Amino acid sequence: MEFENAQVYERFLFRDIRREEGEQAAKIERICFPPHEACSREMMLRRVEKAPDLFLVAQERETGKMAAFLTGLATDEDSFRDEFFKDPGLNDPAGANIMILGVDVLPKYRRQGLARELMFQYVRRARESGRRKLILTCLPDKVGMYEKMGFRDLGIANSAWGGEQWHEMEIRTRG
Repeated sequence: MEFENAQVYERFLFRDIRREEGEQAAKIERICFPPHEACSREMMLRRVEKAPDLFLVAQERETGKMAAFLTGLATDEDSFRDEFFKDPGLNDPAGANIMILGVDVLPKYRRQGLARELMFQYVRRARESGRRKLILTCLPDKVGMYEKMGFRDLGIANSAWGGEQWHEMEIRTRG
């Protein structure tokens, strides 16, 4: 298996989410995001139900606990819109692109390269499954972090989720 950071890979197992882990993912979301930005419990459970293949979990090997996850929805659309956060039914399993809805890393696991490895693994999976690009939105203070992961800043996004002004970023996985 290809990986970017051997130490992170040795400490964490990267795998699909299990349907019974929706509650745990919802709890992690509430820890990682302020209330006006966090996905609700009900919405997280719907995402796990509608697009489990577009979740990637980082499980700590020693404890077996979920430390982080990344989730998205597939679509043929090329621009991020708030409806992706609100309606998991917009997931098109055959979609060429993935809209990344969240990168959640529990505080005790931050600044250890986990988010970067999680994204590296997610991009690799998207490439292997024939996706064209991944698109995300982030606050201005995270733009540099995502640029280091290979994303390109497209400027201010159409999204106003949580009353915030977001940057839209993309990474191409194929031509």
